[in-house]
Amino acid sequence: MLEVNDIHTYYGESHVLHGLSLQIKEGQVMALLGRNGMGKTTTIRSIIGFVPPRQGSIVYKGADITHLPPHRIANMGIGLIPQGRRIFPSLGVMENLTVAARNNTKPGAYNLDKVYEIFPILKERAKIKGTLLSGGEQQMLTIGRALMTNPDLLLMDEPSEGLAPMLVKEIGEIIKALRQHGISILLVEQNLNLACECSDFTCVINKGVIVCQLTPDELICNEEVKAKYLGVS
Repeated sequence: MLEVNDIHTYYGESHVLHGLSLQIKEGQVMALLGRNGMGKTTTIRSIIGFVPPRQGSIVYKGADITHLPPHRIANMGIGLIPQGRRIFPSLGVMENLTVAARNNTKPGAYNLDKVYEIFPILKERAKIKGTLLSGGEQQMLTIGRALMTNPDLLLMDEPSEGLAPMLVKEIGEIIKALRQHGISILLVEQNLNLACECSDFTCVINKGVIVCQLTPDELICNEEVKAKYLGVS
């Protein structure tokens, strides 16, 4: 589904990703974990085209997307749930969803009714501004907006950030349901338990490189990796 091959990404002259590589198979959830500032979000931004790498390649479904603009990458079937939610403040809930709608004629496609079925509260709030939603509701809106693009690969950047434990659990159930629906996911997450519960495989990033790749069970049991790279003891 996705191959990230030895990418080097910069912000100006600041070298952030130093030859990062990872692969995601079709239908797989890959969790990318690491401390703040290690390059997790930059990895997402490199894939979607916001900050293209200066070296290396990104291949999606066999096509090189390394230097394509973000709108073309999105149209190829990559959806984004950005850190901080980034809902459109001038639009209502339903407008935030419908503005992103595409590819909704294929079998099993996500449309407005299907998103409302997953998130009934969004139907109740359909006509109010997205900025008036609670934090948890805004995250639901962000996920729903991404699903309206009907992606085959979903990039999720810190979906549990700032949410209460019950809502974090709900986000986990949503990720599992999306995997069952066949969507591949790259999950950037600080919450170790959520990431390991939802993923098929984990990558740990440190200073812009992948330092280890483990199954969730292996990571949970590896106290050295958790202490050294995740700050978890």
